[in-house]
Amino acid sequence: MKKIIACCGIVCIECPAYIAFKNDDDELRKKTAKQWSEEFKADIKPENINCVGCIVKKGIHFSHCFECEIRKCCQEKNIDNCAICNLFPCQRISDFFKFVPTAKTVLEDIHNK
Repeated sequence: MKKIIACCGIVCIECPAYIAFKNDDDELRKKTAKQWSEEFKADIKPENINCVGCIVKKGIHFSHCFECEIRKCCQEKNIDNCAICNLFPCQRISDFFKFVPTAKTVLEDIHNK
């Protein structure tokens, strides 16, 4: 399966929202909604745990994708992810790395190629 790298460096095919959508897995949706609701102090419903991948333009996306400032920035610049931006790493993505350090490794690998 081809890796889909989100704008922020998250590997979409490893994301529970992507996996739940691809496998039509209601148990994973429930588990992820509960976990993310607690983790992000938000009311996330299991039916919202679906996504085709951040950079995919058509199809269902997790609700946060539509408000994600990192994704909006990449879309405005017409780039797939932050690693190929001439401002990488900017403050916005650097702040994000504090929450998802694995994304930093992914984007640095892309940036350094």
